Amino acid sequence: MPASTCWPKGKRYGRRCSHDIAHMTLQENYAKGGFGHRIEPGRHPALLIIDFVEAYLAKESPLYAGVELVRDAAVKLLQAARDARLPIVHTYVEYQPGGRDGGVFFRKVPALRCFERGLHPEFAKFARGLEPQAGETVIGKQYASAFFGTSLASTLTSLQIDTVLIAGVSTSGCVRASAVDCCQCGFIPVVVRDAVGDRAPEPHEANLFDLQAKYAEVFSLAAALKYIAAPGAGP
Repeated sequence: MPASTCWPKGKRYGRRCSHDIAHMTLQENYAKGGFGHRIEPGRHPALLIIDFVEAYLAKESPLYAGVELVRDAAVKLLQAARDARLPIVHTYVEYQPGGRDGGVFFRKVPALRCFERGLHPEFAKFARGLEPQAGETVIGKQYASAFFGTSLASTLTSLQIDTVLIAGVSTSGCVRASAVDCCQCGFIPVVVRDAVGDRAPEPHEANLFDLQAKYAEVFSLAAALKYIAAPGAGP
């Protein structure tokens, strides 16, 4: 075990770990480390809706996540973005039969087989109310991040986007991976808490906490709608 690792209940391992960490709240601990700094979103946002398809809403699907309320929030976010004429990008997952183009990810998560081309069209279709409209960009992907192996970064750059509002599923998977890559590609990621979801609350909350601490801003739906109405003014 590395010398910097802290034991629970105030115990200390090695000389580099402060004994008072056990007496801090999680927020105090991270603040002491310099995490959670706020970045103001820019004036040229786009909306990215990640993989919001029926596979996460159909109870017979292995990927069912119980995200009906999240879908409703994403619908409101999408409508606000359309009203404000923001650039909108939708992603979906699709594999060739057999999943060879999915590599290790496809082998690691057998449930991804429901996205083999033509195998389960009822799961692959976009969720009700979140269907792309003419003029909106639709990007297929094979891996977790919406940026990996796709034209997304180039598309956003060509549109002079500085901030990306993020909705979709799942928080601990494709949303997190996309938000981290969004930051790494030079855009400010704003994850909309109410419009992203996961199959369990623990990974959902843990990943939102970590994204806010290190990589992204996490907004409520109300704050995101306010920002869309006046980009650059903050929540």
